[in-house]
Amino acid sequence: MATITPQELQTKVGEHLGTSDWVLVDQEMINKFADATGDHQFIHVDEEKAKLTPFGGTIAHGFLTLSLMPLLGASTDGPKVGGVKMGVNYGCNKVRFLSPVRSGKRVRSHVKLLELEEKRPGQWQQTNEVSVEIEGEEKPALIAEWISQFFV
Repeated sequence: MATITPQELQTKVGEHLGTSDWVLVDQEMINKFADATGDHQFIHVDEEKAKLTPFGGTIAHGFLTLSLMPLLGASTDGPKVGGVKMGVNYGCNKVRFLSPVRSGKRVRSHVKLLELEEKRPGQWQQTNEVSVEIEGEEKPALIAEWISQFFV
């Protein structure tokens, strides 16, 4: 994996930066997310009732899929900025949940750099378009414009 400067990364605006490793979204992960958020809607945690829905089984919370973005981002095979002291999530411009992630499916992300600007000396704000792919499915689980900042 290449290490580059923020200025070198800036030249890649509009380009695909990389693809992450696959991550399994299993029922245990879904149940833990339900416990952490208090969202125990049956389509997420009740395997028997969920079988009777159009989903045919339990599905991950949309926000669970969204919350995987830092994990997926860490395993992206694209260039990494050297000398980063800290990174923080700043927010999202928009998020669209397009397809449910069924329990037992694997997901991975594809990242495109939309914008990179230096807010203050050593403080960079990066906006990426992130598409979370579901293995074996045509439509992605979500597409988001994710904003983060890193400090060098």
